[in-house]
Amino acid sequence: MHLLIIEDDRETARFLCDSLDQNGHSCELCHDGVRGLHLARRNHYDAMVVDRMLPRLSGLEVVRRLKADEIAVPTLFLTAMSDVNDRVDGLRAGADDYLVKPFAMAELHARLDAIVRRHHQEPQSSCLVVGDLVLDRLARSVTRGGRSIQLRTREFELLEFLMAHAGQVVTRTMLLEKVWHYHFDPQTNVIDVHISRLRNKLQDGHQTPLLHTLRGRGYSLYVP
Repeated sequence: MHLLIIEDDRETARFLCDSLDQNGHSCELCHDGVRGLHLARRNHYDAMVVDRMLPRLSGLEVVRRLKADEIAVPTLFLTAMSDVNDRVDGLRAGADDYLVKPFAMAELHARLDAIVRRHHQEPQSSCLVVGDLVLDRLARSVTRGGRSIQLRTREFELLEFLMAHAGQVVTRTMLLEKVWHYHFDPQTNVIDVHISRLRNKLQDGHQTPLLHTLRGRGYSLYVP
């Protein structure tokens, strides 16, 4: 899993990242709420671990703003606040689970696995829409401006992933893992080839580009 850790205690944060790294996860770390909110809006994460009390912007407010933006990231709150009302406030703000400090790492791993599993079991909308581009998961069809676009299976899966994360930066590593199901870099240009083909098909007959390459970062699908 690709995880975002928002924790202002640097010793705790490093301990978390080291433990999660050892279990095969990749972590991005920040130490205040404003930076954490920026990262969560810009990038895709499988889950977030968020401290309740953060400088600049509280963990509660980070989760509330992401929920208002309709950015659904499974979230586990970490906090020293053990009162029942505090836990209720966290869950109502949009967190998926709540773990009180001090905690056992084995429990944190188990809770992360559980909230991610629940998130993926939630029913998905059958249609994804970005501007005049519409992808129908059930019909396996794609149209732009009402005009049908014929895609190969891998192109369809690539577009589905990009549209599901519209407006966010999608890295090559994410595409290799989520679309090609590789957990290593095969050192080929397979992504570049598919991105180029998909961009040409989406652009055909249209002036407004939707699929953008962000040099050194990855790709993003959005209406300029």
